[in-house]
Amino acid sequence: MKRAGKYLSLAAVLLLLLGCGVFLWHSGFFAAASSQESMQAYIQRFAPYSHLCFFLVQFLSVVLAPIPSNITALVGGVMFGTWLSFFLTFAAVLLGSLLVFVLARNLGQSFVNRVVGERVSAKYLDVIHAKTDVFLVLAFLFPFFPDDLLCILAGLTPISLRRFFFIAMLTRPWGLLFASALGGASFSIPVWGMALIGVAGAALFLLGMKYGDRVEASILRALRRDDL
Repeated sequence: MKRAGKYLSLAAVLLLLLGCGVFLWHSGFFAAASSQESMQAYIQRFAPYSHLCFFLVQFLSVVLAPIPSNITALVGGVMFGTWLSFFLTFAAVLLGSLLVFVLARNLGQSFVNRVVGERVSAKYLDVIHAKTDVFLVLAFLFPFFPDDLLCILAGLTPISLRRFFFIAMLTRPWGLLFASALGGASFSIPVWGMALIGVAGAALFLLGMKYGDRVEASILRALRRDDL
């Protein structure tokens, strides 16, 4: 009876997530994700429940949609200010990370392969198994890794839910806070300083696009070598 209740609960969660995915599709969420302005307009459509909509968008972007949470956090900063955007985003991202971890742990390898793909699973899973804590900390801190997908893969490792929670709680908020502060214009910086930040951001983006795969591969090689 206990196992049957567990499977019924999992089925209910999966059906609910499927329904949310269908709603996002029909409501125009995926089209709105193409730009900051369209995403802002999408969230504002749900006023006076824009805060709830924003939270759900952030939560579902971790679970269903491959949209970086930093982008929507920036939109939230514009709409709600730095701190409210950050707390809503962080709560949603942390909750979504825990949910996909638990789903992976209960539904196993076949479910994970369907969600993340066998190529991604094969690329990361052996390193996560061997260096779970170190790898997750690096992956959550650096922008080169698909951190939402890695939360799913972590569910296949022996790491406890409590340990995973603390790692995510300590490492995932920093990029979200920066994006929320950028959107909320919390930085008291002169125009020339903003110009420098813009140039530096563009340079980092271009370097990340060109060398991100190499940096990621170097980290993976180093972790595998240490395990020998």
